[in-house]
Amino acid sequence: MYGKVREQLTETLSEIRSAGLYKTERQLDTAQAAHVESGGKPVLNFCANNYLGLANHPRLVAAAKDALDEWGFGMASVRFICGTQTQHVELENRLSALLSMEATILFPSCFDANGGIFEVLLGAEDAVISDELNHASIIDGIRLSKAARYRYKNRDMADLEAQLIAAKDARRRLIVTDGVFSMDGYLAPLEAICDLAEQYDAMVMVDDSHAVGFVGETGAGTPEHCGVSDRVDIISGTLGKALGGASGGYISAHAEIVELLRQRARPYLFSNAVAPSVVAGSIEALNLVAEGAESRAKLKANAEQFRAGMAEAGFTLLPGEHPIIPVMFADEHEAVAMADALLALGVYVIAFSFPVVPLGKARIRVQLSAGHSSEDINRCVEAFVAARKSIAAEEHTWK
Repeated sequence: MYGKVREQLTETLSEIRSAGLYKTERQLDTAQAAHVESGGKPVLNFCANNYLGLANHPRLVAAAKDALDEWGFGMASVRFICGTQTQHVELENRLSALLSMEATILFPSCFDANGGIFEVLLGAEDAVISDELNHASIIDGIRLSKAARYRYKNRDMADLEAQLIAAKDARRRLIVTDGVFSMDGYLAPLEAICDLAEQYDAMVMVDDSHAVGFVGETGAGTPEHCGVSDRVDIISGTLGKALGGASGGYISAHAEIVELLRQRARPYLFSNAVAPSVVAGSIEALNLVAEGAESRAKLKANAEQFRAGMAEAGFTLLPGEHPIIPVMFADEHEAVAMADALLALGVYVIAFSFPVVPLGKARIRVQLSAGHSSEDINRCVEAFVAARKSIAAEEHTWK
């Protein structure tokens, strides 16, 4: 039977390659950092979610090592059987305090957190209103629920209001948005969203994976940045980006929501608890966030320096203030060629194309870190310029 299936899959893979959409996985020869090695060659890393440079921070590594001795390697259990250590509860409490929420529940990943909440909170008589560019985990999580589904145009408040009106007869209405849209670096207009939610009696959920730790005065994310921390009902997030970059996710929300998730969320009930060393390292990451005003300022300055340098060099950037900075290309093949040329010049970035982003909107998503120096950023801009010249010499069209 598989003989025919193999032919079909091979044809599909060939079509992906021909369209310039095939994704390869480069291997790192070192720990995650702003400076890494790949293929035995030192390169500058400008594509990690390592916003605060904590993925290989000595204090996190030391905390994780100590946890191996004190708490062991793995839990070998789900939370409600024998998978809850006191440090799991400590981490949940620390996240609740940072985010100004009543309670927090850990999941194996934010994908699991988003995959578990909607079917628990919403039934057939309810409605979920989702931004069209929300993360895939939100889309998949919504599909698992029986709620009526409404979608509004990205950050379009008039369309959001229209969908809220369309959902007026639902028992519960939940607006869900990314806090930061990871392919664009755009921030959600949370104040306006909360205004509409209050007008139409809806709850608000924010996936703040690309913000917690470094956006906002204390690193509490986009609700803090937008001044609506007390108006957001649910925050989902990850430990796998700014907070050390390992694994694990969470839902922070009203106490009753978290309590119900502990009883019914399938990814929580049927998955092993987050590993002890990850928990310990994440707690130390929160300690560094509490001390991290200087790191957040450095990250902001790095993003501003890169934007200024690339704009001066004539590259097309999406506007914004986030350290995710997309460099846009009209052609998928050109974006891939640029990424390959940049790697040869010592800059590690990745081209994004369909289906991760819409067709015709290919990009190289540059991600700044507090671990980058000013010299690193200058070298990156210079490499983009050199790569563009190299591609032009090979008769690629530059736009």
